[in-house]
Amino acid sequence: MTALGKLFRTTAFKLSMAYLVIFVLFASAILGYVAFNMRRLLDEQVSLTIEEDVKGLVTQFNSGGLRRLVAQIERRASQPGSSLYLVTTPTGETLAGNISGIDQEGLLDAGRYQLFYRVLEDGDVKPHRALVDTIVLPGGFRLLVGRDLSETDRFRRVIRSAIGWSILLVLVMAVAGGVFVARRVLGRIDAMTATTRSIMAGDFSGRLAVSGTNDELDRLAQNLNAMLDRIAELMAGLREVSDNIAHDLKTPLTRLRNSAEEALRTATDTEEYRLTLENVIDEADQLIRTFNALLMIARAESGNATEGMAAFDAADVARDVAELYEPLAEEAHVTMHLTLPEKLPLYGSRELIGQALANLLDNAIKYAAREESVSEKAEISIGAVATGTGIELSVSDNGPGIPEADRARVVERFVRLEGSRSRPGSGLGLSLASAVARLHGGTLRLEDHAPGLRVVLALPVKGIGL
Repeated sequence: MTALGKLFRTTAFKLSMAYLVIFVLFASAILGYVAFNMRRLLDEQVSLTIEEDVKGLVTQFNSGGLRRLVAQIERRASQPGSSLYLVTTPTGETLAGNISGIDQEGLLDAGRYQLFYRVLEDGDVKPHRALVDTIVLPGGFRLLVGRDLSETDRFRRVIRSAIGWSILLVLVMAVAGGVFVARRVLGRIDAMTATTRSIMAGDFSGRLAVSGTNDELDRLAQNLNAMLDRIAELMAGLREVSDNIAHDLKTPLTRLRNSAEEALRTATDTEEYRLTLENVIDEADQLIRTFNALLMIARAESGNATEGMAAFDAADVARDVAELYEPLAEEAHVTMHLTLPEKLPLYGSRELIGQALANLLDNAIKYAAREESVSEKAEISIGAVATGTGIELSVSDNGPGIPEADRARVVERFVRLEGSRSRPGSGLGLSLASAVARLHGGTLRLEDHAPGLRVVLALPVKGIGL
């Protein structure tokens, strides 16, 4: 396709032409209306002038008779101008006037009509048009008074020419403006197309140019850039998750294989095989839990978990999770405290909120637990309060806590600090809680509990009550 053909196919050029057609139609209607009214005004002025002339001449005839009328006609006919005068006898013979070379037929009839006559101009005889009034005077004499319409016709031609040239000028300027706008828009679109092609080729660092005018193309570019940033972030997260899965799942899979290989090589009775299989099942269960957590995080981050959202009581969910983990806390010699209101209305996914609280509570129990020789009592607290914009669910412990410099990093997938690598876990608990918070339009905050850690799940209520 040629550059000109590509230009004419742009939406900007087509819109410019559409606006041009609408503008020309409206402009033609307005100019036509103005020209029509000007023509009517000129005709009224000509008619009024003829009527005044006729009244004056009739008055002269009534006061001085035919002789005075003829004298007035001769005096006025000798003056330059576009007025026409003629006095005839009842038989049509001319007594006075400035008209010659006309068709005498019809002059004997009274009334207003257009008259065509001939005038000698520059050696040539040219036809002229005039508007005349003919009246019958006493005695059968005829008086004809008229105005030459040549000036009026010339003015009308000037108006028509001006309208034509104006429309032509508008057309030329509009086409030029359409081409300019289309070229400007096409240039920006071509730049966007080039950038998107480089992105499709694998260069995710490219971004659409923003001119700074904040027009619709700038807003489109900004939104697309934000989308590209999000895609790049997801791609980086996908690569990171893939690397983490490759590294963090390699160890339990290696243990599975080694356990099975060891059993095949050294086991001598059924009991040893049973113990090996139990270890294999434990490792497999941990792998299943890890994959389930990854799937749940993926659901939360993709927004696919919004179908099951409904109104529920968050305090009731917190009590259920605390009751579920109470035996585990007792086994770890951890005292659990609940500070929950009677009801706490919330709109969201009951399953995901419960899973997020379960992960936080599991972490709190794990890191708050003490050795039997330690005299300090291990404690965790589960709280829930209503704020001005939503609710806050919190889980606190008096364990070692997390340094402030590491709090932003620990919510990433598979991130485990050095002090926690000796404890069981996959490093996905806080990641899941953070993803659930984002899904519900909230945030996950990690705060110092002095000593220990306080994790707050801040969620908007969205005006849903129970």
